[in-house]
Amino acid sequence: MKRVCALWKTPRRMLVCALLLILVSSFLAGLFHTSFYSVNIEQIEFETERGTLSAFLYMPKGAGANDPRPVIITTHGYLNTKEMQDAPAIEMSRRGYIVLALDMYDHGDSRWAGDIPEGGHFGTFWIYALSDAAKYIYEQPYTKKDGEGNAYVSVSGHSMGGFSSFIALYMDEMQALQTGYRMIYTGISVGSDFSYAAAVATQDQYQAAFGSRTVGMIAAHYDEFFFNKAQQERTTAEKAVTGTVTYKDFPATMSGKSFLGLDPTGPSGEAGRFYTVQSGDVFVNDQVVRPSEEGRHIIYTPNQTHPWNHFSKTTTANLIDFYTEAFSGVTSAKQANVKLSSANQIWALKEAFNFLSLVGFVIMILGLARLLVAAPFFKEAVVPTPAVPLAPESRNEKIISWLIVTIATLLPAIFFPALFNKNAEGMASLLNASYVVLALCAFWIVATLARSKGEFATARKVTIQGLAIALFAGALALWIGRAASFLPLGRIFNQPTTNQIAYWAVASGLIAALINVLVYYLDKKRKGTTFESYGITLKPMVIVASLATALVTVVAGYVVLWIIQALFTVDFRVWTLAVRTFKIEHVWTALRYLPFFFVFYLINVIVVNANSRGLKRWGYLAAIMLNVGGLVLWLLRQYGTLFVTGVAAHPTENLNGILLFALVPILGIAAVYARKLFEETGNVWLAAFLNTILFTMITAANTAMFWNFI
Repeated sequence: MKRVCALWKTPRRMLVCALLLILVSSFLAGLFHTSFYSVNIEQIEFETERGTLSAFLYMPKGAGANDPRPVIITTHGYLNTKEMQDAPAIEMSRRGYIVLALDMYDHGDSRWAGDIPEGGHFGTFWIYALSDAAKYIYEQPYTKKDGEGNAYVSVSGHSMGGFSSFIALYMDEMQALQTGYRMIYTGISVGSDFSYAAAVATQDQYQAAFGSRTVGMIAAHYDEFFFNKAQQERTTAEKAVTGTVTYKDFPATMSGKSFLGLDPTGPSGEAGRFYTVQSGDVFVNDQVVRPSEEGRHIIYTPNQTHPWNHFSKTTTANLIDFYTEAFSGVTSAKQANVKLSSANQIWALKEAFNFLSLVGFVIMILGLARLLVAAPFFKEAVVPTPAVPLAPESRNEKIISWLIVTIATLLPAIFFPALFNKNAEGMASLLNASYVVLALCAFWIVATLARSKGEFATARKVTIQGLAIALFAGALALWIGRAASFLPLGRIFNQPTTNQIAYWAVASGLIAALINVLVYYLDKKRKGTTFESYGITLKPMVIVASLATALVTVVAGYVVLWIIQALFTVDFRVWTLAVRTFKIEHVWTALRYLPFFFVFYLINVIVVNANSRGLKRWGYLAAIMLNVGGLVLWLLRQYGTLFVTGVAAHPTENLNGILLFALVPILGIAAVYARKLFEETGNVWLAAFLNTILFTMITAANTAMFWNFI
């Protein structure tokens, strides 16, 4: 432990150890990613009639024009990228299949070429992505086909990618009626039903289009979005629940039974069993254009949530079993591992080493920043460490202090759903509280002026203090009261979920600032605490040097990432938190969000250090809990209630709850940076700039970005 602490205290050693951890872990991650170099992985881009699609192409050794193989196209859901398909991509390429892990349009490195009218973005990326990818794959010499030109290709995707899979199967069948051959042989959706796909066709026509194909669905019991009962089959108790974050049993629903070829009013279907299904006739303009065919359908029901599908040996085993059955008899004779047991999986080891690389990256950023501030020019960011703000002394003062800190920690979590959704009703109490503070400030100032009787020093002091408090109360009232005016989705702010996070971040920052300003003027200032105690210095060179240090640190960190990506085809990630490479559009987009996140991180650094610096033994833990304690409690309550009762604490909060899985660790890391860099520099600027630039870039590179809004 002492040696670990020594490394923590020495920036040079910290940096060296972090780089070694990154190098070794990335090498090992790459080893499992390529199945011990038995699979060649290439990042490719190809043009379509709608834009540019980017993908990882997994090519097993020996596969190619001389040995064509079945191809599996797999893609992610809303807000994710191709890297989230690691598990099926690794396991199926390991078994000799060619795999294309795809970025859908306007995700990752793929781009929609046409203009997108504001409000029309949701119908772009998922409707055509897999269909266009299938057209590309069909033309490749390594794609196996039968004597009639039918290709042995599977389409699969998670969430919105699952809808894209169904639509691709439907479009392929419509095209096959004209061409006489099918480009897609089979398909399976993960974490999606037929609800959004209804934008193109009805469930019965999808099933008709499946025809003789083998088609599967993975429908998790605790999926936050889909696999819900139709209104007419819900019990009275179920109808009383508003929202979709509930327990599901898709084979028991009318939709699930229909998919399995069963009577929708009859007994439940059996999960994990292949059913022989009559597809039904395909109609075009009320005319039968293809009679019913006999196919096979299956539903898997793991005890998982929606994002859990990505990170699950059970779901991966389901996919392996499905592909093994669907492609039985049509694989290449040279696919040596094609019958490898579904229990035999190595992808999790790749993810484990990816995680260690991520840990190394986090440490490297801190070590590099610490090392830089000892160098010429950059050392201008360092000022004498200010005295710790005076801690409460009496028992009552300590109780009140901890109560205030607890409230400040919990409020952003309590109002998290309302702030993310810009729900006026949910934010009403915050807005009213802001108005009360404004009214009290006005009364305080007026009353003081009325009683001053020429004591201008006292009146001036109270006026300044009242105006300072009113400034933050007014800013919070404006931010909440005119929520619709801030960060609207469109040409400037083109990332839907980043808009939500940025809005919450600014609101949370203003709440924290207001509480701490109140505490400062009403208590700490009279005890001798000054602004300097919080590390707030306005010296231009300190600010400039801090910004330069942050920029150089982040740029250097991403240079390391690009090198690692080039060497080992991996980045730094764990589950939904990822540090990935990006395109220039991501930089321009991130710049637009920087001011909003800077407001949050500047206030955050001040508040974290103001309330944790005096706790020498538990200071870092306290800093982390200040940032994420409330959100962690929210998640525990949300999912604990879901798993115990079958209905989440907030059943309408599906997507927003999932966003916390990446936001919580980011805020935890930000708290550590805030503490350590304050200790190194004596001011708040370096940590605020570093956290803003780094985490805004990470956020912007990992979500949907509609670049072509008009």
